[in-house]
Amino acid sequence: MIASLQGTIAYRSIDHVIVEVGGIGYRLLIPLSTFYALPESGAARFQVYTHVREDAILLFGFLSSAEKDLFVLLISVSGIGPKLALNILSHIPAPVLLAALAEGDAKRLATLPGIGKKTAERLVLELREKVHKLGVPPAHAAPLSPAATATSLEDALSALVNLGYKEAQARKVLDAMEVTTDSGLEEVLKGALKVLVR
Repeated sequence: MIASLQGTIAYRSIDHVIVEVGGIGYRLLIPLSTFYALPESGAARFQVYTHVREDAILLFGFLSSAEKDLFVLLISVSGIGPKLALNILSHIPAPVLLAALAEGDAKRLATLPGIGKKTAERLVLELREKVHKLGVPPAHAAPLSPAATATSLEDALSALVNLGYKEAQARKVLDAMEVTTDSGLEEVLKGALKVLVR
């Protein structure tokens, strides 16, 4: 089983990358969150989930072990396969997804492509307690108000630390960002991740 890969990015697209390691190119299926955080070129290290089927061996790549762990949690739910789990992670930031699961917000989950009401309820039922054990950072997707800006930056900081980044490093990046009252948590996280993985 391949658990991680470190190599040179030979090709990148919105749904997969090819990473060359020792002259061999590995095709990794990735969520949009990983794509947005990828360096333009050069070396990168991926946490990998190996999925074996009768007709294929698929590799799923993530830039953080926390996102990989969340992927593994998702596919443990009946009816959620690897590609649907990847689709979920592509349409909602991991911290926001964790918060929705912890709060039992099935309505929010049902807005994701490929997730209906029953599947959303099943996700909450099966993962709510498991997510609580992970230690969920506060997160929300609402636009920032002037009074909430400082709190929202702290939410983003908590989310980045939960994804495996050092607090001092994450705080430095967030402090350097231009955050307006129209900036949502998802936008702030996306911008911070682009800087942190360089």
